[in-house]
Amino acid sequence: MKMKQFGVIGLGRFGSSLARELTNNGFEVLGVDRDEEAVSEMSEVLTHAIVADSTDEETLRSIGIRNFDCVIVAIGDDIQASIMTAILLKDLGVEMVVAKALSVLHGKVLERLGVDRIIYPERDMGIRVAHQLVNPNLLDYIELSKDYTIAEISAPKCLNGKTLEELNPRAKYGCSVVAINKKDGVIIAPTATDVINERDVMVIIGTNKQIESFEEELVGS
Repeated sequence: MKMKQFGVIGLGRFGSSLARELTNNGFEVLGVDRDEEAVSEMSEVLTHAIVADSTDEETLRSIGIRNFDCVIVAIGDDIQASIMTAILLKDLGVEMVVAKALSVLHGKVLERLGVDRIIYPERDMGIRVAHQLVNPNLLDYIELSKDYTIAEISAPKCLNGKTLEELNPRAKYGCSVVAINKKDGVIIAPTATDVINERDVMVIIGTNKQIESFEEELVGS
């Protein structure tokens, strides 16, 4: 399903940044917050921005929240409001509910409520930064699940001119190169004969351990 309309509840630093980026990418975005000042700041940026209490069921009904493809609960420090909002969104039949978790326990509660995706902004950013510090070739690092990761790695000099068959990451490390971003374009699902050049960006998928082993090999080369 291609998302078209997003609702972002909570326009703090995380929520406003997320809402702004979705808008910049051409999507319709409704921003909701109790704080008039936060709503005012985003009113000219988003498709719609309203002052409302997301823990009130009638309020959510009145703004037609169930008609949105995806609603993100980005409420900052009020865990109770976050949980109540998530419950109401699920009860109202919102197709996809995403919520920011402030702690592991908060995330577990949201998961049990049936929230479709839990986001841990601080934790996830910490993981990314740590990996980037350890491996200077790592450009981005996203955990797809508890076990699987997708990473963007800049090809170091030691890989210059090698084919994927020579590199053979699947046999050596268990991970797969699913795309190569070159200066003149992106190769999707590259074949064994595709050549890697220095500073090409390899998009790699595998388990966390497999990606780590591949990173360590590059650092040691």
